[in-house]
Amino acid sequence: MRLLILGGTLFLGRHLTQAALERGHAVTLFNRGQHNTDLFPQAEKLRGDRDGDLTALEGRRWDAAIDVHGRVPRIVRASAALLAPAVGHYTFISTTSVYGDQSIPTMDEHAPLATIADPTIEDPTGPNYGPLKALSEQAVAEELPGRALIVRPGLIVGPYDPTNRFTYWPRRVAQGGDVLAPDGPEHPARFIDARDLAAWTILMIESGATGIYNARGPNETLTFGELLATCKSISGSDARFVWANEQLLLDAGVRPYTELPLWIPNLPERAGFYSINSGKAIAAGLTFRPVAETIRATLAWDATQPPDAPRPCGLRPERERELLEPVMNCGSSR
Repeated sequence: MRLLILGGTLFLGRHLTQAALERGHAVTLFNRGQHNTDLFPQAEKLRGDRDGDLTALEGRRWDAAIDVHGRVPRIVRASAALLAPAVGHYTFISTTSVYGDQSIPTMDEHAPLATIADPTIEDPTGPNYGPLKALSEQAVAEELPGRALIVRPGLIVGPYDPTNRFTYWPRRVAQGGDVLAPDGPEHPARFIDARDLAAWTILMIESGATGIYNARGPNETLTFGELLATCKSISGSDARFVWANEQLLLDAGVRPYTELPLWIPNLPERAGFYSINSGKAIAAGLTFRPVAETIRATLAWDATQPPDAPRPCGLRPERERELLEPVMNCGSSR
């Protein structure tokens, strides 16, 4: 198969490229050439910009294309429109953040989508992210009716993740000592290894699958306690987990999902966050590797990063120490 990947050298895109090459596909990467340009010498590389310079894609044909990181509807539509006559199949990597009411338990692909008052806004951050991804999905479906695969993953984790949203926990536990942890050991932890998502996506493209699929893992119900215990076992550290009351953390201004990655408070309006239904994707062959494999691979990759590498998410050491004292003094640890 001749496969075009828009992006393909950072995180999920990198894993998609690797999975496609391992399956024997002829891969073309289209990006600005700003990251990891030495990767994948066997792939064709086209240079351009999703926002205004698609010239390198003109007059070409591929069997399928993947939009890995589109977040602005106007830009997503431009690529989809240009490629509509040039490809037979189009995959758009979306997100479960498209759902407008996160209070609904076990939401499936038919749940209502988030909306935005001004659809011309092009800042895909904060509360705009989900609605703009939903509008991007719509653009793809309109430009390639009946030929689009929409994949809605939750948090994507594993090697090469630039956000530190999962990496924080294996690294912090490996450092040992008192580790501030949110809520309690029974709090759920939900994510999907990028390698599992990439491998399944390539298989879905090979089969010509279309439609919308939630792709959130793991298959079983994983708790924070199990996740952190596995991190400790793999690293062999002396970590001691200090489980902090959610209200105490909120009162202290701790930002969920960023300062304490993976943690979303148990609030009624987020009751469905951890229970989004991925049964359709699982029935279509999506599988999840053991969490221990994800932790080991993430730690091994993280060990190759320079000490001053950007780590946008997670508690700074001084911030964690500041929070640990009142938590331990008030008896919130377990």
